[in-house]
Amino acid sequence: MVTIKDIAKVAGVSPSTVSRVVSNHPRISKETSQKVKRIMEEMGYHPNVMAKSLVSKTTQTLAIVLPRPAEELFQDFFFGELLRGILAQSTRAGYDMLLTAATSPHDESETVSRLVFGRRVDGIILLSSRVNDPLIDMLDKHKFPTVLIGRTEDHPNILSVDNNNEQAAYDATMHLIVQGHERIGFVSGPPTLTVAQDRMQGYQRALRETGLPFRSEWVVEGEFLQQSGYRAMSFLMGLPERPSGLVVIDDVVGFGVLRGLTELGYKVPDDLSLVSFNNIALSELAQPPISSIDIGTYQLGYTASQILIRLIQEENAHQTRMIIPHRLIVRESSIHTVAKRS
Repeated sequence: MVTIKDIAKVAGVSPSTVSRVVSNHPRISKETSQKVKRIMEEMGYHPNVMAKSLVSKTTQTLAIVLPRPAEELFQDFFFGELLRGILAQSTRAGYDMLLTAATSPHDESETVSRLVFGRRVDGIILLSSRVNDPLIDMLDKHKFPTVLIGRTEDHPNILSVDNNNEQAAYDATMHLIVQGHERIGFVSGPPTLTVAQDRMQGYQRALRETGLPFRSEWVVEGEFLQQSGYRAMSFLMGLPERPSGLVVIDDVVGFGVLRGLTELGYKVPDDLSLVSFNNIALSELAQPPISSIDIGTYQLGYTASQILIRLIQEENAHQTRMIIPHRLIVRESSIHTVAKRS
């Protein structure tokens, strides 16, 4: 059996250097790392992960806490792209990923507690943030390496990667206003989620700054599912005075909006224009193609994984919050110009 000492002898380095290469230590030069890894491959050496974990007290494993049951989560292509970014960086750095999901906040806390106190993972990535989240409270209290995709005002020491969701929703709403819309509704997500609150604030700010009315009956809250958008249309399009433009919190919800409008006999953008979020690949293939805010989903995941691994290896953070830029991708669902009231 090939050992670390055998690799060290062939590579002309010390056994401790080989160990550092195996653990992806940041202070090993790229040249040395590549040389040692090449020799390991040529000699058929495979590190004993269990033994390495006992010695180093690390697992080389990160946990991703899914924000809702997996069968719902993977209906939303946003999370697939987010996970792709996380996995690309973690795999490159030599970390395995563990996915965990729960059906209730209590089960979620129990599951994460087992991972943390059982030292089964080195760090945790949270894929969403809730208002007054007990899970973030617990992780912050125990100073466990954590990165949040989202934001939290209550825990400034928790690392986070996010968009400026308030500004993104403002930009989406202003796009509809520039197109001539004065009656603009909002299909939102669960009000307990920070992202839903931030986007609601951006929507309201755009209306306020342009002197347009905010009407509570034009706001429908739901889940990040197609069915939520579909149900919202049954309500909104049945109002005596309905919106002519719509901001939708997520592309998948937007697909439900399109289906609902089609079944009710309305056309987009002639009868109602819409802008949504995430710019998933299918938004361009919808009929009509959906205008969407591109939030850099892959980059969100990649950056979250990158800064978590840096935190684990270096045990310090130079920046606690990182913002990924967004941009509006304009397509046919929002480019119909309506006449303003005189």
